[in-house]
Amino acid sequence: MRSARPISMSWRKSSRSNPNNCVELAWPAAGGAVRDSKNATGPILMFGEAGLARLVTDAKAGTFDL
Repeated sequence: MRSARPISMSWRKSSRSNPNNCVELAWPAAGGAVRDSKNATGPILMFGEAGLARLVTDAKAGTFDL
C-alpha cells in the first residue's frame, strides 16, 4: 500500500457512503485506489490486486484494521 497522486482516474462513490463516512474507489491499471470523497485532493491509498481484494473482504466482514 502506498499513497500517491495518479494523473487521472475515474472515481466511483461507495453505495454505502453517507455524509460522515464517504469512500470512493478507482481502478487504475493494476489493483485499485481508495480516497475520502470529502477530501478529493487529499491522500489516495493505492493497492495491488491482492491488497484490494483483502481490503474489500475485511471491510465487508468488519475486520479492517490499519
